[in-house]
Amino acid sequence: MRITIVFIFTFVFGSFHALVAQKFEPKDGKCLVFIGQDLEATGGLINYSNGYSDHFAPPAGITLYTNLSPGNASFGYYNKGLDGLKFKANWGAGDSWADLYLQDATYQNSAIAIGLSFVNNEKKVAKGTHDPLIKELAHWIKSTGRPVFLRIGYEFDGWEWNHYKRKHYLKSWRRIHSIFESEKVDNVAFVWQSKGVGSDQSVLEAWYPGDDLVDWCAYSYFGQPDEEMLVFARRHNKPVFIAEATPVRERDGLFFDSDLKKENLDKIIWQEWFLPFFETIKNNSDVIKAFSYINADWSSQPMWITNPTFQKVDSRLQESPYISEKWKEELAESRYIHASNVWWNP
Repeated sequence: MRITIVFIFTFVFGSFHALVAQKFEPKDGKCLVFIGQDLEATGGLINYSNGYSDHFAPPAGITLYTNLSPGNASFGYYNKGLDGLKFKANWGAGDSWADLYLQDATYQNSAIAIGLSFVNNEKKVAKGTHDPLIKELAHWIKSTGRPVFLRIGYEFDGWEWNHYKRKHYLKSWRRIHSIFESEKVDNVAFVWQSKGVGSDQSVLEAWYPGDDLVDWCAYSYFGQPDEEMLVFARRHNKPVFIAEATPVRERDGLFFDSDLKKENLDKIIWQEWFLPFFETIKNNSDVIKAFSYINADWSSQPMWITNPTFQKVDSRLQESPYISEKWKEELAESRYIHASNVWWNP
């Protein structure tokens, strides 16, 4: 049973008292700004000083990744489990290290969104094999002293790359949720994320963990995302997090250059991708309450250089003076929430 709860927390940056229908949900018409998805992309850190936060106001939150998939390998990196939290990891898509954000003043008022993968391990998670890792994650999140948005098995319907089995995926979700409850982790919102295209309402319903286990719905916004998740979220009275977004120019299955550092092309990309993206947020302000922009040079990262979707993408805003100025103008609107005490308050 889902109920409205009054949350009273004290964080490292002060107290807040919020009466919300869902965990950490801002008011209608307000939207949290997150940035991801690796240390170079976000910047604002020692040794990572040419990213988003070195050119724009620090975001309300940052996006990163970890896993319950010990033994999985990616571009020469072998998972130990919970990689990228307490120690640095690189799966071929930039360095990831959550503790660096917690230790740096730039992000003292920023929440964290974690993409939690358990590819090839959903049966083990469901059976309890990885309970020690889940408890360690629960304790780490609790220790952060700030809101954490946990995207469990993100892009569950990306069967080409995640290939989750539905039965085990849903059992894994319930087990993770149950352990977090037993460990009394109050500063976590459970986020259920679709890949953002190709799954109709029947598929979403079949893979949905349930209203009592999900705080936010989410989807990815790359090329031509559909609005199925918005329909679904309204029906289930859940806020929506556009959990991954980056400019991909796609027509009829063909992908075109999306390199923001190329003069004149940046103007085309602003018209073709950024304007529709912001219009989507504005036209659905009753339900879209957060987005995470991936500010990365995809084309230089080993994971993506042969991927047809991202191999021609450099989405670093700071590389284009034109895009940078347009971005600042757009995000100066009062609807967008950045890193400050304001968004913690009702």
